[in-house]
Amino acid sequence: MDTPDSPHMPDTPTPSSATEPRTSYLEEKAFKARTLLIFGSVTDVTAADVTRRLIALDADSADPIDILVSSPGGHLESGDTIHDVVRFIAAPVNMIGTGWVGSAATHLYLSVPRERRYCLPNTRFLIHQPSGGSGGPASDIAIQAREIVKARERIARTIARETGKSLEEVLIDIERDRWLSAEEAVDYGLVSRIIERKTELRAV
Repeated sequence: MDTPDSPHMPDTPTPSSATEPRTSYLEEKAFKARTLLIFGSVTDVTAADVTRRLIALDADSADPIDILVSSPGGHLESGDTIHDVVRFIAAPVNMIGTGWVGSAATHLYLSVPRERRYCLPNTRFLIHQPSGGSGGPASDIAIQAREIVKARERIARTIARETGKSLEEVLIDIERDRWLSAEEAVDYGLVSRIIERKTELRAV
């Protein structure tokens, strides 16, 4: 940080200006490759960014869009937005799990048909019921509790629909954190195939 006594260096680029050309280059390459990344927590900012890109790619071509997901989850309704928009657009989407796919990220991952759900070998998956803090007047706490129960049932229905499990079985499975390796996720029905190379993605 400059102080009143320190010299000003106009020829030294700031970190943001230095990375701008590189960022623009990568953005352009990713768009041409029809590839999106969902990394880190799922937030309203994430949802807005992914939705904008999905709509743009859908308008550009009917070719498949690849989404790489590595996320612990986050805001459920933001995950809902991505989930619904993936199902809304016309272009098919391939979901590719990597690192870990948990909670709300698992929910958006399940937005595509099973045959389009892939993961890399070291991916871990987490399914569980939603959580939320309760505070305020007793009436507000009761409302929050009812909403969590409804969200739990909605998540369970999605998992059941997309894995072929019964709703009763899924409700039991998500009562506590349920971690699955890539192989276990295939057995459970979350994932269609484990792949190691991009060429395997097209070999269907």
